[in-house]
This record gives sequence, C-alpha cells and structure tokens, in this order.
Amino acid sequence: MDLLNALVVFANFALVPAVAYGSQLTLGALGVTLIYGVLRFSNFAHGDTMAFGAMVAVLGTWGLQALGVSIAPLPTALLALPLAIVATVLLALGTDRAIYRFYRRRKVAPVVLVMVSIGVMFVMNGLVRFVIGVSDRNFADGERFVFTVAQFRDFTGLQEGMSLRTSQVITVATAVVLVAGLFVFLNRTRAGKAMRAFADNEDLALLSGVRPERVVALTWAIAAMLAATAGTLYGLDKSFQPFTYMQLLLPIFAAAIVGGLGSPLGAIAGGYLVAFAEVTVTYAYKRVLGHLLPENWMPEGLAQLLSTDYKFAVSFAILVLVLLFRPTGLFKGRSV
Repeated sequence: MDLLNALVVFANFALVPAVAYGSQLTLGALGVTLIYGVLRFSNFAHGDTMAFGAMVAVLGTWGLQALGVSIAPLPTALLALPLAIVATVLLALGTDRAIYRFYRRRKVAPVVLVMVSIGVMFVMNGLVRFVIGVSDRNFADGERFVFTVAQFRDFTGLQEGMSLRTSQVITVATAVVLVAGLFVFLNRTRAGKAMRAFADNEDLALLSGVRPERVVALTWAIAAMLAATAGTLYGLDKSFQPFTYMQLLLPIFAAAIVGGLGSPLGAIAGGYLVAFAEVTVTYAYKRVLGHLLPENWMPEGLAQLLSTDYKFAVSFAILVLVLLFRPTGLFKGRSV
C-alpha cells in the first residue's frame, strides 16, 4: 500500500505534468525542426509565434464568452483555436514574404537568417505585449478536472490522491492527433514527399519538378499551425503571459537538438526527454520517500536535486552536453 501511495504522489506531481509538458514541447520542437530541415536555419522567433497564436486564442475565447458561446464542459478555447491557427499561418506567411524571402533569394548564410529571426522575435514579442498586455491571462473555462484528488481517494481507498486536469488530457490527445497527422502527411501525400525531397537535396528536388516557393509556404504554414496549437495548449495548462514563450524557446530548442535537428521523430523523443528531465530533477521527493523509507531515515530537507527556479538550467545543461558529445542528436539530424 505504501508503494502505491508513493507511485500516486509521483504520478500526480511529476509523471502526468511531465507528459503534458512534453507534449507541448514536442509540438513546438516539431515546428522548429521542420523549418530547420527545409529552410536550413534556426528560427528563434518560433517561441513568439506560439505567443501570437495563444494571444489570438485568448482574444477569440473572450469574444466567444461575451457572446455566450461555449462547449462546456470543454474549454471555449478549443473553438477559438482554428481562428488562432489561421491568424498565425497568415502571420508566418506574411513574415516570410516581407522579410525572409528577401534574404533567401540572395542565398545568404544560415547565420544571417538566424540573426534576422532574432529581430523578428523581438518585433513579435513587442506586438503581442502591446495588444494584450504583460499580465497573466487565465482563459480556461468549462470543467477544470476530469477527476479530483477527493474523487480518486474515494474510488481507490488510498491515503494519497491524484487529479487529472482537463487541459492535460486535451494537450496529450491533441499532440497525438497532430503528430500522427503530420507523419501521414509527410510519408503518404505528394506535398509531404516534396517537402522531404527538398529537405534532403534541394538541387535534385528542383530537377524533379518540385516548386520551392510552394514547399517554403507549406513549411511555414505547418510550423505556424503547430506553434499556435502548442502555444494555446501551454496557455490553457498553465496561464498565458507573453514573456513566458520567449523563455520556453530554450527547452524547445533543446528538445529539437537532443532528438536531432531536422528529424521529426527526434523532436518527439527530445520533447519528452527534456520535459521529464526538467520535472524529475526539480521535483521534491520528500513526500514520496515518506511512504518508502522508515521514519528515522527521512531526510530533513525536501530531497530536491534542484529548485524549480533552475528548471530552464536543466534544458541548458542537456543542450550543452548534446552539442559537445553528439551534435547530430539522438536520431542523427543535421549537425548544428
């Protein structure tokens, strides 16, 4: 029984949150790795593209709520998500046409495009903060929990309980659907095969009749769709604050590089690896150990390797180690 209670505590505060967080990082890392694989540069504006999509979802949710529209018990944000995706896709395509295409046609070095994306990042961040402000925005409504701690205790009879938030279930389910759909698209459709051919060998793809501007536009559209969805899901699960998404860029890039930049499968593996590393290293294990150890063996502190303030430092450490010892990542993407 003590072992079950320890497992329940760990699942409630570490396992389930890590799975949801990993799903959000996976969607973000997939967008980064697609842009890197096809357009061959690291897009540092991806985090703020997520913030823009989440902002549109927040504003759309407020508008629907003002009109009395809801899909209770699910959050109204799910109705606003298609609008957020469309707006983010238009933003990405407009940014490419106005800015990136100029440099791409001059065949500048990838580092130049990276510096351009940093400039775009600051512009997007300023735009989002100007429109919606800098405060936390909680836009979730509907049923908050699938089941609560009290309901779990009553059902199982265990001393410890766990809860499952609606946002966590929606996050994981949406990630599974989008990842499956992306792999079907890349492997089964003509447009997806054209993207893969262009990413593998641009010159050979052009000789085969692949239209580069169509591939570029499709890549931006898919990356923007993933960004808007990931940003909205992250905001639903936590809360929306524009500056948070700039910070989220580090674990997203860590996930993409750990798995192998340019490898969609690597982005998935990297997303969950980084998420579990961040959560397990910063989790306080004292309550779990309380069910497993004799009372006189209990540690005085929280039995925590690192404070949660150092969560992003874990991502940075993973990123540095991978770049030092395996720069192509777990699934041998392009060397960074």
